[in-house]
Parts: sequence; structure tokens; C-alpha cells
Amino acid sequence: MGRIIAIANQKGGVGKTTTSINLAASIAEMGKRVLAIDLDPQGNMTSGLGVDKNEVENTVYELMLDECSINESIQDTIVKGLRLIPSNVNLAGAEIELLGINDKEYILKTAVDYIRDDYDFIVIDCPPSLNMLTVNAMTTADTVLVPIQCEYYALEGLSQLIHTINLVQERLNPNLQMEGVVFTMYDVRTKLSNQVVENVKENLDTKIYETMIPRNIRLAEAPSYGIPINMYDSKSAGAESYRKLAKEIVGRKDL
Repeated sequence: MGRIIAIANQKGGVGKTTTSINLAASIAEMGKRVLAIDLDPQGNMTSGLGVDKNEVENTVYELMLDECSINESIQDTIVKGLRLIPSNVNLAGAEIELLGINDKEYILKTAVDYIRDDYDFIVIDCPPSLNMLTVNAMTTADTVLVPIQCEYYALEGLSQLIHTINLVQERLNPNLQMEGVVFTMYDVRTKLSNQVVENVKENLDTKIYETMIPRNIRLAEAPSYGIPINMYDSKSAGAESYRKLAKEIVGRKDL
């Protein structure tokens, strides 16, 4: 049965989609069968994996409104072993359209259950807000991975996210666990980055991954070419970091 990881943080600009794209690609590079699900109406995960978000016929929006089957929504990507359920701006209206639907918190889970056994890992990129789409991701997922940027306001809003995870666990998905925290945009040269890491370790009772994702220009460039970092610059610090993170996550035995 595939392990499902939701990547969430309602704070924008923390490297959430970058982590979703490159973690999924790095796990696929290890020979695993991976499905990426883009739950963000911005569709950046979709375009970052080389799929034209404006040309796809069936997206996660059509899937959640029951206008297509899950198999009809799955696309191939340029990464071997990595498939995608794409997203685009249409998804922005889904929250309102789902208002009258019974068990709307479980729409994605019901669909994903059909194909879960076809994959080793399923990676869900959540929108930068704690809305019904994020709740759907958390009812579907086994764990939540939280990217935290190494900057002054790193902990701001994190308690709200953890509260949401706890609520979902209590009321909707008792099996949901915290995958842990991964630090992004880490700059070994700055005192601030090190202070943020220590501050989070002191204040957060959860697993913190050893791998830290560096602030890296190649990571920032890769999405504009529609390819993950391990294809754009395989030897860059960003590519090596996401490979290490993928090995840490795949190798976890305590979940």
C-alpha cells in the first residue's frame, strides 16, 4: 500500500511546492512508483513537472467534482516513474462548489483509495492556506511534512497548522501522523539560519529531518524550465539535498 505524504504550510514562500516537486522526483529516481497530486490552484507543481496546466483536460478539480475518474485525471510527467494529477486556476472555485456535498472532507481520499496500491509513494502539494483542499489532503494522507524556511518568522502560524493537523486527526483521520519538519532556504553562513533551527528544535515536539535544503540558485531556476532539480542540475547542492531527504523519508521505519 502506497505511503501518502501531504506537504503543508499555510505560510507562503517556504519552499513547499519546491519540496513537493523535488521530493517526488527524487523518490522516483530511487526506482519507486510515485504519484504527485497538485492541490494548489496556482498549479506550480504541475508546470514544475513539465505539464502545461492550461492544456490538460482533466485536473484534480474535475476529479473532486466527479466529472472524471481518477485514472482519467492522471498524467505522465517527464520523470520516469512519476505520474501526476494536475491542477490549474479552476480549482480556486472548488471550495464553494463543494459546500453542499456530503462528506466533502473525504472526496480526495475516496478517489485515491482506488489507485493507492498502484504506487509506493503519493505526494500531495497543499495550497498555502488551511482550507477544505488542505483538509482533503490531510484526510487522504498518512503523514504531514512541514517545510519551514530558515527566517525570523519561521514559527509564526506553525501552531495553527499543528492545531489543524490535530483536529483532523481527532475528527476525520485518526491515523494521521506528523511526518516531521524539513528546513528550507538554509544558509550555513548566517547566524540567523542556525538560530532558527535551534529555536524550532526547542519549541517543536516532532521529528526534524537531518537534511536541510540550502538556499540555492539552481533550485530557483529549475521550475522555469519545467523540470525538477535532479534533471536540471543533477550535481547541484539542491539536487543532492533532496536526494538525501528522499532517502531519509523512504528509510523511515518508525511510522
